[in-house]
Amino acid sequence: MHTVANSTSPPSRAAVAGATGLTRATVSALVDDLVAGGLLIEVDPPPRTGAGRPAVGLALTSTGPAGLGLEINVDYLAACVVDLTGAVRHRHVEHADQRPADPAQALAALGRLAAAARLAAEADGLVVAGAALAVPGLVAGGLVRVAPNLAWQDVDAVAALRAVPELADLPVTVDNEANLAALGELRVTGGLSNDRDRSPGPTDAGPSGNSFLYVSGEIGIGAGLVIDGELYRGVRGWSGEIGHVTVYPDGRPCRCGSRGCLEQYAGQEALAVDEPLAAAALGIALSAVVNLLDVPVIVLGGAYAPIFATLREGIEAELRARVLTSGLAPVTLRAAALGPDAAMRGAADTIIRGVREDPAAWLRRSA
Repeated sequence: MHTVANSTSPPSRAAVAGATGLTRATVSALVDDLVAGGLLIEVDPPPRTGAGRPAVGLALTSTGPAGLGLEINVDYLAACVVDLTGAVRHRHVEHADQRPADPAQALAALGRLAAAARLAAEADGLVVAGAALAVPGLVAGGLVRVAPNLAWQDVDAVAALRAVPELADLPVTVDNEANLAALGELRVTGGLSNDRDRSPGPTDAGPSGNSFLYVSGEIGIGAGLVIDGELYRGVRGWSGEIGHVTVYPDGRPCRCGSRGCLEQYAGQEALAVDEPLAAAALGIALSAVVNLLDVPVIVLGGAYAPIFATLREGIEAELRARVLTSGLAPVTLRAAALGPDAAMRGAADTIIRGVREDPAAWLRRSA
């Protein structure tokens, strides 16, 4: 399954055997199981270039298991369905301020959106394997422990979603939205360290290709740190709260109870008022992160992605002035490949990745 999923063109059974070291008989038996279980399909062979009959290729199916990605943020609710190939099959977004709503109301509304997405997916012949929810807050033990911009504390979001009849039979998980966005970005680009003239791609020749800081700009600001292809969560799983890094110690009061936090100057609402100040504040906070962690690539997502060109100069000016190693190894700054959909796409991808990494468990479950 892994070999087929990561091949640049549909491999034959013989090619899979060669790549894995398994015997052709073993590969053939496994492929038969994966095809019968709706995870792989056989595709037409490429045009023949030499003697002999070309071998049938193998590819991930676009029908079968799919992931349901959900997101709740301060000013919108979102749901999407992603199939096994990574293609988005359905996308639903409702823009509405969630701050007046209590958690139960907000999650009930999201549940209705999720149910509609699942029904649409099933009408297309997909089987939703599970759901993952992205939230702008600290998550531990399946609970949203605190989400300052939503005024949530110790909210059991999983139980609330499972209470929706159309979702009751689904495995549901919850995670921080910036973490999930970072994972989505990693899958799509490999964390590629791009310069201005290169487009995101799956690999990178340099050593920093899969280490980056993903910054999610919404009403609040979160970050996901990926090191050597793995998400770093911190000791308690709460790393990445860059929105509450102090950039101006005597500055504006923040919803978290502190003053001068980054999100008060570069959050979406502040961004709409003063983009140059937002860019400078981002540059100050990001300089501190780079000096501390030596991160080589910074990816700007959420509301930052569409206006990346506008923000870039101001951020890079601060990075050049404040990062000790800026003259030795300049930090690469780029826009997120997935744009504002990164969190819900990353959420859906966690479900798909689970099927890809343990197809035998899926086959047992669906038998």
